[in-house]
Amino acid sequence: MPANMARAHEHYAEGVPTEITIPDITIDRLLFDSARDYPDRVAIDFLGRDYKYGELANEVERAITALYMVGVRRGDVVSVILPNCPQHYVAYFAIAAVGATVAEHNPLAPLSQLNDQIELVGSTVVIGWEKTLEQLIVDGDFKGRTYLAVNLTKALPKKSQFLLKLPIKAAREQRAKLRGNVPPGVHSWDNQVKHADPTPIAKVEGADPDDLAVLLQTGGTTGTPKAVKLSHRNVISNTMQVEAWMPGFKRGEETVGAVLPFFHAFGLQLSLCFSVQSASTIVMTPTFDVDILFAGHKRHPMTFFGGVPPIYKKILDAADERPQVDLTTIHYCVSGAMALDPELAARWERATNGYIIEGYGLSETAPVITGSPVSPDRRPSTLGIPFPSTEVKIVDQDNPERIVEPGEIGEICARGPQIFQGYLGNDEETAEVLSEDGWFRTGDLGYWDDGFVVMADRRKEMIINSGFNVYPSQVEDAVRQMPGVVDVAVVGMPTDSFSESVVAALVLEPGATVDLEAVRAWTQDKLAKYAMPKSIAILDELPRSALGKVLRRNVKERLSQLELRSGQWRERISEASSHASARVDEYLESLREKASASVDDVKAWTEENTEKFEAFRARIAERADHDGETADEDVEVSARQSGLTLENFKTWLASSTAGIKDYMEHRKDSSESAASASEADNESRVHTVTDAPVADSPSDVDEK
Repeated sequence: MPANMARAHEHYAEGVPTEITIPDITIDRLLFDSARDYPDRVAIDFLGRDYKYGELANEVERAITALYMVGVRRGDVVSVILPNCPQHYVAYFAIAAVGATVAEHNPLAPLSQLNDQIELVGSTVVIGWEKTLEQLIVDGDFKGRTYLAVNLTKALPKKSQFLLKLPIKAAREQRAKLRGNVPPGVHSWDNQVKHADPTPIAKVEGADPDDLAVLLQTGGTTGTPKAVKLSHRNVISNTMQVEAWMPGFKRGEETVGAVLPFFHAFGLQLSLCFSVQSASTIVMTPTFDVDILFAGHKRHPMTFFGGVPPIYKKILDAADERPQVDLTTIHYCVSGAMALDPELAARWERATNGYIIEGYGLSETAPVITGSPVSPDRRPSTLGIPFPSTEVKIVDQDNPERIVEPGEIGEICARGPQIFQGYLGNDEETAEVLSEDGWFRTGDLGYWDDGFVVMADRRKEMIINSGFNVYPSQVEDAVRQMPGVVDVAVVGMPTDSFSESVVAALVLEPGATVDLEAVRAWTQDKLAKYAMPKSIAILDELPRSALGKVLRRNVKERLSQLELRSGQWRERISEASSHASARVDEYLESLREKASASVDDVKAWTEENTEKFEAFRARIAERADHDGETADEDVEVSARQSGLTLENFKTWLASSTAGIKDYMEHRKDSSESAASASEADNESRVHTVTDAPVADSPSDVDEK
């Protein structure tokens, strides 16, 4: 066994095995086994309505009949486009029981994206939320598919259903949020299941463990949209690995907070499969809402929770304002999708007296491959150690045959029973990441540190600056500590064919001001010179995924719409100038009309508009000062200072408009000069870059 793996196993919590036996079962067995053992246990709390395991098993058997009635058979693909809800739960296990494949989709995804995904996976049947299907089906074109609509209100408590039917404005507004106008020809999934006779699971042929069970939508390691193929064995393996990782977790006694969406690998495993395998009660919410979650927690106190750092922070902030909320029942938590701040982790553990485990994985790994040990030996801000029956190695990203030394950055690779079968219909990209002997190249960069795997960055997001490798997460960690900075995303923007420039997109605290000089001064003793930001952008917020993960590619798209001036990415001058010029022209036209008017008319108009005009002049002056220019302070901006006459009004008009026009002309000249200087600067940098040292490997970067 490699030394790094052996050292990792030494950090395992007491009672956790290094290898586990994976049972030869299919996903549907998770539910039916729990229903057999705990038929009267509450399986789901959905917004105040309880569903028991025995009740849900019976509903799944009726759903099997409903699927058979619309032609679903073993090997078919059924698309599910739903938020977290009991209907999603039932559809998932029924499709698995039939031996068909569940294709998961985000119900709030753009319609063009949903259409492309459904076309890619080849669905014959689509089970979707009414509001999604209302927009998805255009002009009655079903494209040869059967559509089944889900009415979310059917899953609510009877009292809530009654209140929603009341002829009052509040009820109508809530109905409009939950329901949609179903196109003619679309069947009701709820009615089909309700009126179907159950098909006993024992009479269902079903699937084999190695059959395709789930298709998850992902960008993979290259960013190109793909469908990840997971077998029943892949999913079951990871479920059993998660269970083995927490030996103190008691089957039939736990309650899980399920806010992570089922259409995402993280939520599908923790919020659904693992929860059902452990016969837990699931406090299920269709979306993350602190009030809804706390209400469910009061009814069924949670003992386990899976989330992402922004969710944990929102829960803690809300709990601080509500002393009646008791989080101490939550003994186990898993955080994923992004790095967990050590201070946030410590704050959570103080509030709960439990453990928060950082997990790492991808859709292609079903999804977890490493995690923090459930013990005091855990190390915040690392990816943890390999799960049972999982091998991890770190290789030279340019030569995968070479395993790097401990501490040296390379590409993280994993092998185990949870590793996916490949990308649907994309053998070429599958071959690029999945070797014949089962090793999966994650596309993530990391290194070994005493048996723990530490993330360096996503390979595709690594920045090449003059031949040096720059890892965005390391730059972000340094900048995020800066006073006044709330959040940061670091990306590389192309400067020429040889290099990328390091850009820090910042979200600031209200009232804070930060410039490039301050950022570079802050990071000069924290980062290598080539890793320090060369420019910044100030944004109101960072674009994030459904799980709250910062989307760096979207940050780059936003920056591409701006232009770089004086070290900061700003609105393009041509666009800013055109907006300003239009407003100036509007004011000038009004002034010209009044210049030949009577003194009384001029007085009346000036009383109404001078403050407005002065405010505009102040903004022009502020912009001038901000760009290193000086506003014309000698221009008289108030006709009221010495008493209004027609003559001094005309003088004021002439001087004011001249000042503004001069400034706008100066801005135009500066823009053209800056463009010429930038062109010359780029040409100069081309020659400079050719003489820059080129790193042979990530370790060479550190040395240099």
